[in-house]
This record gives sequence, structure tokens and C-alpha cells, in this order.
Amino acid sequence: MLFDDTYKTIQYPSEGTFKDKGSKFLAFAYPLESQLELKGILNNLKSFHPRANHYCWALRLSPDRSIFRINDDGEPPGTAGRPILNILLSCDLTNVLVVVVRYFGGTLLGVPGLINAYKTATQEAINNSDIIELTIKSVYEIKFDHSKMNEVMKIAKEETLTIKNQMFDSVCTIQVEIRQASQENILSRFRMIKDINLKYISTG
Repeated sequence: MLFDDTYKTIQYPSEGTFKDKGSKFLAFAYPLESQLELKGILNNLKSFHPRANHYCWALRLSPDRSIFRINDDGEPPGTAGRPILNILLSCDLTNVLVVVVRYFGGTLLGVPGLINAYKTATQEAINNSDIIELTIKSVYEIKFDHSKMNEVMKIAKEETLTIKNQMFDSVCTIQVEIRQASQENILSRFRMIKDINLKYISTG
């Protein structure tokens, strides 16, 4: 089991801006479900900002916060992607991508200046976002004889489970969402019903 069965992310895309010595840093934060979305988002930003000098980014994925990637896109190593990621870490956000688009203003900012710029622009975008807390739930499929209907549905009702799919026939099938923190207790209740079949489907 994870240390917690909730995680924080952002609900909608948001933006932030930071300017320093003529350089402009435009931060774009996006809710993200998969790394496969990254390429399309970057291409979209590059088409909107074709004259920008850098498109630096960081992402963090999965409810257990275990996946992350950073890219400095030509800026000195450690001055762009890492500061962006550090904001996601400090805000404890996951399933988020932040891209900071930089227009160079002609004056070098130096390493501390760059770190501050990417960090501040990212923080501004996060400040402008709607942060939401989601619960990690697993989906289980339950197969049972029609005669067990009342017993199964009684548990589902008492545990306020969300039923995703259901098919009632001589053999009945339902899919339920179970919050991870309550999972063992609820599954053990179902297993006490004779001749029931439980199958794990997914977690999200």
C-alpha cells in the first residue's frame, strides 16, 4: 500500500509570466495523464511561439509521484528543468507538466538568475491553477450467482462503492471502484460471500 491514497494535481491548464532584464519567461502548466501527451503539447507551444529561444520543461507522473523527467533545452544544465521540477516537488503535485517558453532579451542572467526565473515563472503558473486532491482507487470485477445479489449489493451500498459496470443475468457481473486505503477490509467482506469471484482490473 502507498504511504497515502490521495494525490494532488491541477484541474485545468494555467499560465504564469516572469520578466528579467528583457528576457520573458512564459510558464504553461498542464494536467497530464501520460508522457505520450508531451510531444503534442510541445509542438503546439512551438507553433504559437516560433520565435522563442528555449522551451524548457519538467513533468511528474503517477499517483505515487515516482515518474519525472526534465529538459533544459539548451539552457545551462540544472538552470531550467530542475527548478521547474522543484516547484512541482515542493507543491507535492503529480500528473502535471510545466513548460517554460523563454524569449531571450539580450542580457545574460547567469546561473542564479536563470534558476530564479524558471522557478518564479513556474510558481506563478501553479498559483494561477486549480489544485485538486484525487483519491487512488482500484477497480475490481465481481462475478456471482444471481442468488447472491442482495449480499453483494448490501456491501456495495454500505461501503458507498461506485459501480462502474453491471450485468445481471443468471451469473451477475459488476465492476466497483474501491479506495486503496479501504481495499483489504472491503475485499475481505466480499470474500466472505460463498462462491464469489473477484478479479483486479486496474488502479487510477
